[in-house]
Amino acid sequence: MLRVFGFLGTVITMAIGMYIYSLQVKTLTPAAGSGNSADFATITGVKNDLVGIANAERGYQATQGKYASIDELISGNYITIKGERPPYIYDVEITSGGFRATATRTTKGAPAQLWITETMEVQASD
Repeated sequence: MLRVFGFLGTVITMAIGMYIYSLQVKTLTPAAGSGNSADFATITGVKNDLVGIANAERGYQATQGKYASIDELISGNYITIKGERPPYIYDVEITSGGFRATATRTTKGAPAQLWITETMEVQASD
């Protein structure tokens, strides 16, 4: 009987996680009806790059005791991505207690910006 409850608990937890994930994906997809798979692929790539930058920041902070600029991450081989994925360019702002890695679109389109902080949650603007 306990195994059944354990299994049900796992299924419910996974369902909640998938629901939250689907909400995040909706905020990062191109406008409804645009049907442009290239935009979707680019945004997915940018999101993955931001997560990679954030992971590199965590690693840099663990070894160096501070957060780094994007140039320091690249030159220190903490990341292998370049400072851009057209039409987005990347930047890292460092604060006293954290960082914000931002991807800014250089052409018209949405989202105009995506960013991630030490909370590891990718967010997007219009």
